Amino acid sequence: MPSSYSTDIVIFGGGVAGLWLLNRLTAEGYQAILLERDRLGGGQSIHSQGIIHGGLKYALHGAFGGASRAIADMPRRWRDCIEGNGEIDLSACRVLSPRFQLWSGAGLGAGMKVFLGSKAIAGKTEPAVPEEIPEILRGRGAVYNLPDFVIDSASLIEALAAPHQSRIHSIGFHGSADSENCIEFTCAAACRELILRTTGKPLTIKARRYIFCAGEGNERLIELAGLLLPRCQTRPLKMVSVSGTSLPPIFMHVLGEGLSATPRLTVTSHVNSAGETVWYLGGQLAEYGTVRTDSAQIDAAKSQLADLLPEVYLNDLRWRCLDINRAEPASPEGRRPENASVSAEQDIIVAWPTKLTLAPVLADMVMRSLREDGIEPRAGPNPDLTVGRLTPGLPGPPPLARPYWN
Repeated sequence: MPSSYSTDIVIFGGGVAGLWLLNRLTAEGYQAILLERDRLGGGQSIHSQGIIHGGLKYALHGAFGGASRAIADMPRRWRDCIEGNGEIDLSACRVLSPRFQLWSGAGLGAGMKVFLGSKAIAGKTEPAVPEEIPEILRGRGAVYNLPDFVIDSASLIEALAAPHQSRIHSIGFHGSADSENCIEFTCAAACRELILRTTGKPLTIKARRYIFCAGEGNERLIELAGLLLPRCQTRPLKMVSVSGTSLPPIFMHVLGEGLSATPRLTVTSHVNSAGETVWYLGGQLAEYGTVRTDSAQIDAAKSQLADLLPEVYLNDLRWRCLDINRAEPASPEGRRPENASVSAEQDIIVAWPTKLTLAPVLADMVMRSLREDGIEPRAGPNPDLTVGRLTPGLPGPPPLARPYWN
């Protein structure tokens, strides 16, 4: 068994962003491996609502800002991949709903925001026809179809990981509880090396670039590598799930009054292992709920649903809360970044997609950074690796994450 080998790229982080990047790199001829310390997609990816959106919710003031411009083309790019015609093959990913809707509610202000937002998004929104509107919303305010759609996050992670099992490896951090399965960085002759300590002999990996794509885990990686910048910030959410056999499937943003670009409530529908419909609730409910206890957050969710959807019987449903930290590059006053982010320092690239839908944009940025630095794919095969087998000295891939309601 070799004690060292070299490769083009080492990716840290097996969420959607890291897996998407692994697919792009290998498709373009780079030799790459991915390291993940937990389950594949076990952080923000599996806890996402799965909305592939085109940025309209950021244009509700009538201004088409940087975030909207960056996101506007995402539904088309993702659809191309899911149809098997895109930059990577996502034909095995399940689409939960081919459309996502915007419900104005009964308020005039909400309806006006829809109008202004649709103007800002260059007419890509249109009123839903009656048969497209969920029965519980019919006759109760305006419903618009967005260019967005909803995918199943678990099947997305599986589709991204399946072609690259021999390139994905389960590994911990140096100093972690799993002391026989950890990593550390060293510098030898001004060249950075990754030292992997497993149950066998330590393995030294030399890469042309190390890409930190681990979400909240980037903070620890930055520390291990001795980088001063970039810094990481987290913005918390307290999501709510509610499940029961009586819930109809709905996929919508609910707009409230006021000037916030965040919908009052965002609802996606899923199916749990018992075959029940699960409503997964985000939006302002999740953002403002971080200061509440779980029981107070569930009470707030019940109150909102009773107000918005009085026809739904809430007493026999099961409720749960989930705390999530959205990890991003630090920005002034903790504001949400408008786009994906890539920061290069010597042989390390630190990357955050900031949103699930921006994973393709993040890959574009990384590829551009590699090309600008003259990091092209190797001309021939890497003799240190055996095609179709696990990288020598590295553990196999970790298991796939599953939705928390299962």
